[in-house]
Amino acid sequence: MRILVIGSGLMGPAAAYNAMVDDEVECVTVCDLSDDQLGACRETLRDKPGANKVAYRRLDMNDRDESIAVMRDHAAGVAALPREASMTAFPLALEAGMPYMDLTRLDIAGVPRDELDAMKARFSGSRGFVILGCGLEPGLTEILGRRLAEQLDRTDELHIQCGGIPTRPEPPLGYKIVFGGKRLPLRDSTARMVKDGRLVDVPRYSDPEPVSFDGVGDCEAWHEGFFPWLLELDVLKGLRTGTQKTVRWPGYSHKVTVLRELGLLSEEPVDVDGTSVIPKHVVDAVLFPRVKMVPEDRDITTFRVTAIGEKDGRPATRTAEMVDRYDEVTGFTSMARTTAFTAAIGARMTARGDLPHPGRPFVTPEQAIYGDGFDTMIDELDRMGVRFTMSGS
Repeated sequence: MRILVIGSGLMGPAAAYNAMVDDEVECVTVCDLSDDQLGACRETLRDKPGANKVAYRRLDMNDRDESIAVMRDHAAGVAALPREASMTAFPLALEAGMPYMDLTRLDIAGVPRDELDAMKARFSGSRGFVILGCGLEPGLTEILGRRLAEQLDRTDELHIQCGGIPTRPEPPLGYKIVFGGKRLPLRDSTARMVKDGRLVDVPRYSDPEPVSFDGVGDCEAWHEGFFPWLLELDVLKGLRTGTQKTVRWPGYSHKVTVLRELGLLSEEPVDVDGTSVIPKHVVDAVLFPRVKMVPEDRDITTFRVTAIGEKDGRPATRTAEMVDRYDEVTGFTSMARTTAFTAAIGARMTARGDLPHPGRPFVTPEQAIYGDGFDTMIDELDRMGVRFTMSGS
């Protein structure tokens, strides 16, 4: 099989690595607009098993014809792109008829609802499809949420806690950008949770609660926003309480809340001495040198999903946990391992026929990866050293 990886930043090389070590994969093509990033990716992969399978190609996604031609030459693809580039790329994958795992979240893909509806109608018969948000979160968090809920007769509560943190918290935020890019994952918008069976707005970064993970220690988790499409699942339609919280080292939410209350996370331009300035962009520019990953940095991924409800007429709880760390052998961050490996596994499953066509042009991960597909995903991650612990009472 031939696998396409679009984007060669922090996530792309890990996706390519996961594909190239698979004996069934004959070729992995890594594409990027930046020759420098392609060169860095080549350097990252050159001494690893399967490196001889990898081809590197400069590709501008704004070149529609060339992009579609490249996509049609591959069985499946992974997109590890900034949001703006992803908005251009995933409709091209649908037109090319190539199954495509995109790390971009559905709710921030930036495509207006009427355009999404038009694409649904236009590509309803396409042999290709896009899984949006096929990474760690979104991705594994929702996939595990569905699995745990399916183990109960009734699910009343679903709580998701997940986040990537540096092994050593350092000022000013105790955080490093582990996903890629130069912008901090900070948003000014409200978050959502399920309360009394209804989606309600809550302040983002609010309700921080102490959480602890084996081998990591004490952290905090705060409201990031419950993904509303989870409620489309039959097993979660009766959900009474649902939270989705991001994990960071203690004190992070307080600092970020101050930035938010001061208006420094706003995307609305303000006039500064005759110059239009976006506050969030200034914050990103000022903080990036202090929060970017440097070679000596190491990261940890923390993950816990808990479903609470009833089984056989009795109260029951099901939990999935995972703690993953930077891989000293391959040099991949834990965030790349848990995010990009997931997308690459999804692409290979699709190319092998393990994931059937969902019957619509784009879906979210839990709508496509369940049942035997779930088992395959977890087994493949386990082989790569990303391991989940399941428990219940």
